[in-house]
Amino acid sequence: MVIEGGHATLYFGPWYRKSPFFDAAQRAGCCGYDVYNKMYIPSNFADPVAEYWHLVNHVTVWDVGCERQVEISGPDGYEFMEYLTPRDLSGCQVGQAKYTVLTDERGGLINDPVLTRLAKDRFWLSTADSDVLLWAKGIAYHSDFDVEIREPDVSPMQVQGPKSKDLLRVLVGPQVANLEYYHFLEATIDGIPVIVTRTGWSAEVGFEIYLCDGSRGTELWNQVMEAGKPFDIRPTGPSEYRRIEAGILNYPSDINLDHNPYEAGLGWLVDLDKKHDFIGRAALRQIKKDGPGRKLVGVEVPGDEVVRPWLPHPWPVRKDGKDIGTLTALGMSPRLKKNIGYAWVPFHLSKLGTEIEIVTPAGLRTAVVVKKPFIDPKKEVPKS
Repeated sequence: MVIEGGHATLYFGPWYRKSPFFDAAQRAGCCGYDVYNKMYIPSNFADPVAEYWHLVNHVTVWDVGCERQVEISGPDGYEFMEYLTPRDLSGCQVGQAKYTVLTDERGGLINDPVLTRLAKDRFWLSTADSDVLLWAKGIAYHSDFDVEIREPDVSPMQVQGPKSKDLLRVLVGPQVANLEYYHFLEATIDGIPVIVTRTGWSAEVGFEIYLCDGSRGTELWNQVMEAGKPFDIRPTGPSEYRRIEAGILNYPSDINLDHNPYEAGLGWLVDLDKKHDFIGRAALRQIKKDGPGRKLVGVEVPGDEVVRPWLPHPWPVRKDGKDIGTLTALGMSPRLKKNIGYAWVPFHLSKLGTEIEIVTPAGLRTAVVVKKPFIDPKKEVPKS
């Protein structure tokens, strides 16, 4: 098909899925797509800098149906969930969500999903780009846990930005004002069943609306857009600029199966002494004892803009003329007016202030290891 006003012809093949919001988002002017979790995800509707400022100042809606859900339920649902993640879930109450990691037997990162506890033995994992459903089913098959694992008919959209609370009050009522960060409530929007969570991939005040009836995606999109008119709502893609500023990682471009939580800065998600056993416990205990050999660090590249924040592939990182790591993300922060990003480097080169070199298509650029997150390190904004 041809996108109106453009020059490129896009063919949407049947081997990738479309979210329930796909048609509505396309009519709203989507001009770029990516593939994530074997699904199409709208990547942008306008200039990414303009989208960034609208997110920071107003309210945006994103089709993130590609955050495919894995539901774990059954008599042993809780015990199985504890077995899948090194994070201690004993304090996670029904109605609450948690950022987690899933690890393999070597401590490698399978995924970094947001877990939602719907009932005592029922959970959703909102997954990044890897086959968590197949992984979980394989683990369950070779275990004694009595669980059911499936992909439910659930598709999230993100409503993010400082005006998102006002918009959600209109959509679901005043009770949303009391919804705590990483908690959820069940609701209907004009009769459409949804679950609303105080989560998001923006580090701004925001919500995710989980559509629980895939046949009503266009209806829900239209309801959100209509209610959002007084707040100047706009559809956008996920903001790469904003997530880099916030220190949010993207699986699998920043982290993947070859990395472990300690070297990725996610060691706080590992509870080695928790009551329940979990996959990778022995390996992670040894990794912590030995110390990581490398680290994912924040970097700043002085000077003018190097690249819009989508690398076609990781760029080499050098020190003293030798390749020592890779750059995984980089962009000119519209707020900080600096090139900021992430790089994998040997642990001995991870000290703040260390100078390294980035091999860009335009030649070498000097970079400096700096602290991340770059903005709002205590996440006061999304908690507000």
